Amino acid sequence: MSKPTPISGFPEWTPGQRMIEQFVLDRIRATFELYGFAPLETRSVEPLDQLLRKGETSKEVYLLRRLQADTDGPAGDDALGLHFDLTVPFARYVLENAGKLQFPFRRYQIQKVWRGERPQEGRYREFLQADIDIVDRDTLAPHYEAEMPLVIGDALRSLPIPPVRIQVNNRKICEGFYRGVGLTDPEAALRAVDKLDKIGPARVAELLAETAGASEAQAKACLALAEISAPDASFADAVRALGVTNPLLDEGIEELVAVVETAAAHSPGLCVADLRIARGLDYYTGTVYETQMIGYERFGSICSGGRYDNLASSGNVSFPGVGISIGVTRLLGLLFGADALAVSRSVPTCVLVAVTSEDERAASNKIADALRSRGVPTEVSPSAAKFGKQIRYAERRGIPYVWFPGADGAADEVKDIRSGEQIPAAAGEWTPPREDLKPLVS
Repeated sequence: MSKPTPISGFPEWTPGQRMIEQFVLDRIRATFELYGFAPLETRSVEPLDQLLRKGETSKEVYLLRRLQADTDGPAGDDALGLHFDLTVPFARYVLENAGKLQFPFRRYQIQKVWRGERPQEGRYREFLQADIDIVDRDTLAPHYEAEMPLVIGDALRSLPIPPVRIQVNNRKICEGFYRGVGLTDPEAALRAVDKLDKIGPARVAELLAETAGASEAQAKACLALAEISAPDASFADAVRALGVTNPLLDEGIEELVAVVETAAAHSPGLCVADLRIARGLDYYTGTVYETQMIGYERFGSICSGGRYDNLASSGNVSFPGVGISIGVTRLLGLLFGADALAVSRSVPTCVLVAVTSEDERAASNKIADALRSRGVPTEVSPSAAKFGKQIRYAERRGIPYVWFPGADGAADEVKDIRSGEQIPAAAGEWTPPREDLKPLVS
């Protein structure tokens, strides 16, 4: 095979980076389960018409087709695409399995997703997400919207990463406000305001006029709302000071106050009410979340989600939910790029068992089996080279201990090759210090 050409946007981590990723996933998974979320995995493909229900996503969907498929393009059951998030497949799963589920249903899902967007730092075409959602039948209590930041805050706080800040808003505030100032297309206004950080207020004002029919005064009011930000419930007074009234606006303010106050009681400083956060996806109906990593704000959100009421329904029965997703690959890619994460060794191995001679390899294998049976990650030297070469092999791989089988009835010895300390040891009893047993992520 000739030297392959790399494909951008499809990251392949080194073994050390992969160990960091596994560590991160284990911590996230443990937190999700502490909050009672059950694991779920769904298929990688969904019908194309379902994937395109989410709003402005058609240009991002990867189609799936057979090499010998019809040249006219896929149709019917063959019109499949790779999922670009985990919420749409989860909604489909709930509809298909509603009779088997206990509601409210709490699930977490850690899977790859695919998006056909331009690769750049922290943004990929194939990446791993870690989602939680809570879904109920017909109605979903708003207190679940206040629970989401608590789970994510605990999960991210368990990782060796910079602190995070979760920005929260409520779509009811935005929609109620836009209707209160006389706009008849609040969805178009939301999509325009969602671009505020990317294109600035002047261009957003133009978009509001072009796509939502806003007058200059209405656009100014929408931008004034988007400028409101507070770490506590004082945002509500700032919204009311704008002089706009609408029942939906009042409902959204009440719900967002509960989210901010609940988060403040659990973890002060975790959440901030930021009314420019809109989330461009069409199906959100209540609280929305975006999460920034302190020091990496310029890269945008690493974790986002929101409340949805209309994504899943069957006849007269609906399944409203709220969910949030950690962009695991995005998070790690940013930190790897900044050399901000390290692992203490590039292999899981804690002990290398030396081989005295190839005729004695079986004895070394027996020692390794005894150590592994007690949970000590162990490998046997690949050759019976001089002990100095076997030690250098362990050093290159970052293995902290080398085990020397005893000869002629002498006791085995284990050497800490970092300090040079070498002591007698028995494979059925010796245990390394806890900090050496597994690679440490820092």
